[in-house]
Amino acid sequence: MFGVPLGELFLLSVAILAGGVVAGVLAGLFGVGGGVVVVPVLYEVFRLMGVPDAVRMQLCIGTSLAIMTPTNIRSYRAHHATGAVLIDVVRRWTPGVIVGIAIGSGIAAVAPSPVFKIAFIVIAALIAAKLLFGRQSWRLGDDLPTHPLTRLYGLAVGLMASLTGVSGGSLCTMVLTLYGKPIHQAVATSAGIVVPIAIAGTLGYMVAGLLHQAQLPPLSIGFVSLIGFALMAPVSSFTASYGAKLAHALPRRKLEIAFGLFLLAASLRFFASLVW
Repeated sequence: MFGVPLGELFLLSVAILAGGVVAGVLAGLFGVGGGVVVVPVLYEVFRLMGVPDAVRMQLCIGTSLAIMTPTNIRSYRAHHATGAVLIDVVRRWTPGVIVGIAIGSGIAAVAPSPVFKIAFIVIAALIAAKLLFGRQSWRLGDDLPTHPLTRLYGLAVGLMASLTGVSGGSLCTMVLTLYGKPIHQAVATSAGIVVPIAIAGTLGYMVAGLLHQAQLPPLSIGFVSLIGFALMAPVSSFTASYGAKLAHALPRRKLEIAFGLFLLAASLRFFASLVW
């Protein structure tokens, strides 16, 4: 177990680095963690390394959250510089985000791998459908309500992010646009909310995986692979600011269509992994 020929290890390392470039651009472009690229790449890496299927998906999600932490911070700083981030929303939702992450991390310690794939498929497909086929007239309201219960949006975002490793920013963007926020503001604000998701999620998955340490590859702390983090994090962090600049240069509808197609493709990828 956990043995890979040097030739394959080299090719996998190249794939991880390439995935880091794409993940960073996606993080800045769409205000998401970029894990939709990171998780599939890591899934193949850990499969070839012999990581048991029972813990493989959890290891991918935990490592993805760790990898995207510096990327998310860089992406948020780039968006913040444009003035598009709704700081009050980030502050109101963050406590709920952390609670949601804690619940999701607890589930990760005991739930089987398909649970995480199904969660991703459902959430990503719903958001993609809204972006591709939704209309400007679709509204939950003309502005975000100020009622304390709206903090539950943060809890929902944190929970979904911890179960999928990728969709917290996507869900946040969808909610904000349904309350009349322009797509550029929604993406920028999502980048800010994804920062506590990544940090809390990384810590949560480290703790959740301690019970399964014997099944995990060397140089792992719980469900976080330090090797995956070391290879991918610097590259994705560096490229995040370029994605953020591109996001603010694109027309609103083109950005929505690109975002929707991106999520739909990722959803289909995980559906295929369940069937075959």
